[in-house]
Amino acid sequence: MKFQIGDKVVVLHSNDDGEVVDIINEKMVLVDVRGVKFPAYTDQLDFPYFKQFTQKKLVPDNKPKKEKKYIDDLPREKKIVKDKVVDGVWLTFIPVMVPDEFGDDVVEDLKVHLINRTHTGYKFTYKLNYFGDTSFDLVNHQVHPFEDFYLHDVPFENLNDSPTFSFEFSLINPDKNKAEYYEASVKLKPKQVFSRIEELKKKGEATFSYKLFDTYPPRMEDPGIDISALSSKGYKVYDASQTRQHLEPAKNEIDLHIEKLTPDPDALDNLEKLDLQLKTFEKYLDLAILHHKPAFIAIHGVGSGKLRDEIHEVLRLRKEVKSFFNKYHPAYGYGATEIYFQY
Repeated sequence: MKFQIGDKVVVLHSNDDGEVVDIINEKMVLVDVRGVKFPAYTDQLDFPYFKQFTQKKLVPDNKPKKEKKYIDDLPREKKIVKDKVVDGVWLTFIPVMVPDEFGDDVVEDLKVHLINRTHTGYKFTYKLNYFGDTSFDLVNHQVHPFEDFYLHDVPFENLNDSPTFSFEFSLINPDKNKAEYYEASVKLKPKQVFSRIEELKKKGEATFSYKLFDTYPPRMEDPGIDISALSSKGYKVYDASQTRQHLEPAKNEIDLHIEKLTPDPDALDNLEKLDLQLKTFEKYLDLAILHHKPAFIAIHGVGSGKLRDEIHEVLRLRKEVKSFFNKYHPAYGYGATEIYFQY
C-alpha cells in the first residue's frame, strides 16, 4: 500500500492538501480535506513533497529583486464561486474490500455516511435495527449544510439480517412553517446490495447511496373544519382531549386466524384473507398505542410465515414500537409475536 493512515497527501485534480484517515482497500483510501471526508483512488493522490518543492522558487543573487508590494496596493482578487449541487439528504455506503485467499476482492464492511447536500442544517437521531431490535444508535447529533457525517461501520455479513437504517430529523434552526420532525428509513435487502456492488466494480465507483428526502417538508396546516354543520346534522362531535374514552377498548392480544375474523373464510381467496388479517392487526395495534398499552401480542400462527413477515414489516416502521419478538411461547408456540411499546 502506497499510503498509510496519517499520511499527508495532495489531491491531484484539485491540488488540495489532505490527510489519509482510513484505508478502504488496496486501491482506495478515505481522505480528509479541511474537514470533508471522501473516498479517493490512490492513483489520484500524491505526497506533498513535490508540490512543496516546486512552490519554492529560488531567486539568483545577480537577479534584481522586485519591489515590495503591500497588501493595500494589490488589486482585489475575484473569488471564483463554485455552485454546490443541491439534491437532498442521502445515506451513503462505502464498501471496504479485502483480497480473499484466491486474490479476488471481497467486501468486508460497509462504511455508513449521512450526506447533507442542502443549504439547511438538521438535528437527527439514528438507529440501526435488526428484526426490530436496535443494534446501534446516535441521539441528538447534527449534520450541517453540505456536510458528510460518518455514522459507523456495518459488517457485510450482517446484510443477511435485513438491517433497517432509521432517522428522525428536525431543524437546527426551527421554522414555524416547517414540520416539527421528519422520519425516513432505508431497509437493505442482500440481493439488491450485491447487485449494486457489482455495478460499482464494473464502473470503478466507490459508493452507492439511497436518498432519504429531497427537501424538508412544510408544516401541515390545520384545515379549520367548521364542525357546527356536522353537529346540526346529528353527528356526535367529541373534544379531542377526550378521544381515548370514546375509542373501542384495546386488547392485550388479537387472534388473527382467519376463522376468528369472518364466518365464511372459504369465500375469500388467499390475498383477501391476508388483507383482512393485516387490517385487523393494524386496527388493534393502533388501539393498543392510543390506549398506551405497554405490550401487545399478535397471534398469527406458523403456516408459511407470510402473515408474520408482513406484521413484522409494519412494526419496523412504527416509532412507538420499542421491540418485538417471535420466539417460543408456552401458550402459542412459535405462532405469536410479542410487541413492546415506548411513549
